[in-house]
Amino acid sequence: MGITDPREIEIFRAVIAPLVMREGSLRLEKGALRVEELSSSTESFEEMVSYAGSIKEPYFDFEFKSTTSIQYKNSSVTEMFPHRAAVFHSLLSKWNAVCPEELKMSIDRDDMARFMIEKPLVYEPRSTVVSTFMDRKKGHARPKMMQGFVGRCQYRFTKAGPEGLKNGIVALARFAEYSGVGSAVARGCGAVKVTVGEG
Repeated sequence: MGITDPREIEIFRAVIAPLVMREGSLRLEKGALRVEELSSSTESFEEMVSYAGSIKEPYFDFEFKSTTSIQYKNSSVTEMFPHRAAVFHSLLSKWNAVCPEELKMSIDRDDMARFMIEKPLVYEPRSTVVSTFMDRKKGHARPKMMQGFVGRCQYRFTKAGPEGLKNGIVALARFAEYSGVGSAVARGCGAVKVTVGEG
């Protein structure tokens, strides 16, 4: 579970604290949730930006742990492949929505595509149910599906990649574990584990 907006931290604490303090389970429709262990980590936007400047030849290993569904612009079409421009443009949009005004970034989507390379290591297209809706014609609830992918993908820069682009992308890669990638992250989609390497 990632919290990226500072205004949501207190809400998170109010929901999680009772689950941890209570020795019982939270009853759900088809079972129960029992929190046995909780750990947390924090990193400020400023720390992510500072870290980005310290990495000279970065590469990224993204493990997409749950269905990652990235919508193309404002359409209903979703990416079924971890394309570099789709992944990092999604992260850029999330970053700019919650970061301090002075840390907003302007990275051209074409530059992401031109100066980066993706190398899928393990990849699987996937669909998942994210909610239900009432089908008035059929008279019953139906599942709402999201299409996307899971797997592992490495991203690198071409030799001509500009320094400013590299720094911005490193910060976005660090941000990914907190924000998730793509749509429906609050419903469990887009969870990612990121390793930032150098060399």
